[in-house]
Amino acid sequence: MASNAWVILAIVLATLLGTHAGDPDITSDFIVPDGVTPDADFFTFKGLKQALWGAPKDAPFKVTKASQVEFPALMGQSVSYAVLQFAPGGINPPHTHPRSAELLLVVQGSLEVGLVDSNNTLFTQVLQTGELFVFPKGLVHFQANKDPRYPALALSAFGSANAGTVSLPKTLFGSGVDKDVLAKSFKADAQTIDKLVSANTMG
Repeated sequence: MASNAWVILAIVLATLLGTHAGDPDITSDFIVPDGVTPDADFFTFKGLKQALWGAPKDAPFKVTKASQVEFPALMGQSVSYAVLQFAPGGINPPHTHPRSAELLLVVQGSLEVGLVDSNNTLFTQVLQTGELFVFPKGLVHFQANKDPRYPALALSAFGSANAGTVSLPKTLFGSGVDKDVLAKSFKADAQTIDKLVSANTMG
């Protein structure tokens, strides 16, 4: 009898955890923020226009998002978008999205992409214009424009209105993790850690 209770409790907990792993289901067609009267403009986002042309200005890499923060009509819809602009030689450093997979489409130039799975296996590919790559939810991944002369542009779709981004360099070296812990973890000397911390806490 007691073992059945534990099985039932485990099933209930697994169900609850599963339902909260991504965006919650909504019980209406869409969610409207307080004080907003929906019209066609509410369902329209124009913030990606400038990002669809060439290299980013004043940066080697730029991401322009259309998530529920920038586009409130996405709340509860389990979808979002981003435009990734790469200058020649630009990179999107290793990072994760804790709440969604990412489906990346190269629309200009080429990108070297890679992901590391939970077995510490690295998968890399060079993508040309028109090719897609999927980064599974929560796995560390990156993109790099190895072309020294031409920019690259990609579109990313997410299965969450708020996929989240955890940048590994910023998280590890820019968040205040104890330097001694970092030095021992990376088997590095204090000077190297100081340089990494300094580079990731500026600006």
